[in-house]
Amino acid sequence: MSALWLGSNGFPDVDILLVFIVGVVVMRSAGCVINDLADADIDKHVERTKTRPLASGELTKKEALVFLFFLLSIALSLAISLGGKVVAWSLGGLALTIIYPFCKRFIASPQIMLGLTFSWSIPMAYIATASEFDISMILLWLGVAVWIVVYDTFYALVDIDDDIKTGVFSTAIFFGNKVSLITSLLQIGSLTLWAYLGMISEMSLFYFLALVIIFVLFSRQQYLINTGEKKSCFRAFNQSWYVGFFHFLGVFISHF
Repeated sequence: MSALWLGSNGFPDVDILLVFIVGVVVMRSAGCVINDLADADIDKHVERTKTRPLASGELTKKEALVFLFFLLSIALSLAISLGGKVVAWSLGGLALTIIYPFCKRFIASPQIMLGLTFSWSIPMAYIATASEFDISMILLWLGVAVWIVVYDTFYALVDIDDDIKTGVFSTAIFFGNKVSLITSLLQIGSLTLWAYLGMISEMSLFYFLALVIIFVLFSRQQYLINTGEKKSCFRAFNQSWYVGFFHFLGVFISHF
C-alpha cells in the first residue's frame, strides 16, 4: 500500500487500488498453494505443518493444482487490466513465487529470496501508477525486503528443530546463536532506509513518529525471540503486521 501512495503521490486511482488489494490476496494464496505442493512431504514431519491439507491427505495434489490454476487465472486477468508492463513484471513475480519454496533445499538463507518475492509488488505499483523508479522506490523496496527477511527468520525459529531434522535451510539456522544480533542489525537497516525515504520525500512529522513506534515494535520482537520459547518467537512473527500498518499509516497521513 505504501508503494501505491508514494507512486501516486497521494491517494491512488480507485481501480488500481482495488486491483492491487485483490491481486495481493490472490497471489499470496497462490504462493501458499505452491509452497504446500512443494513441501507436502516435508510438512508431514513438522509439528506446526503436519495438519496442512496436503500434508494430512485431506486434499490431493490434483485438487490443489486445479485451485492454483484458478488463482493464477484471476491474477493474470488483474494484471492484464493494468497494462502490458504490469503483466511482464507479474510474470517475474510468478517465477519468484514458484522458485522460492525450493530454495530452502539448496540455499542457506532462503528468506532472502522470500524478501524479494514478497516485495515484488512495490516496483509493480510504481509501474501501474506510471511512476519512475526513483530513489524513494529503491529505499522503500530495500527496506521492505530486509524487513521480510527479519520477520520470516522469526517464523523459522519456530520450526528450527524440525528443519534441522528434515535437512532444510533457513536464516534461523544460518545465523545460529547470533540470530538476535543479526536480525537487530537488519531491523536497524530497514529503519534507516525508511528514515532516509522520509527525509527525501519530505514526509510529515507523523511519519517519523510512526518510525519511532516501529522501533518500539522491533525492540519488543527482540525481547520475545530472546526468551528462547517457540511460542514467543511465533508471537514476534505475528506482530510484524503492525510494522507494515504503522509504516503505511505514516505514508498515508503524510500524503493526506
